[in-house]
Amino acid sequence: MGLKKLAAKLADYRSRQESGNASEIRPDHVARILGKLHRKEHALAEEIAAAPDDGTRERLEHKLAVAREQIARAEWLMEELGRTPPSAG
Repeated sequence: MGLKKLAAKLADYRSRQESGNASEIRPDHVARILGKLHRKEHALAEEIAAAPDDGTRERLEHKLAVAREQIARAEWLMEELGRTPPSAG
């Protein structure tokens, strides 16, 4: 799943949380998205290390920044749901 889809799901979850519909949010779904985001973060870091030029590296670093922002949002949501976010391992 791409970053755009993961970000959209997270935004939907967050808006439901803020509107008081938190009971509909399943923490295991957020945890699954968080796991995917951590895997994406790791893959992007590896791609950056192997990037052939600065243009590619810059594009990948932007994607990595987006992934890290989404990870922070997912961790926030997990805390709001009263759960501890799973480790990045």
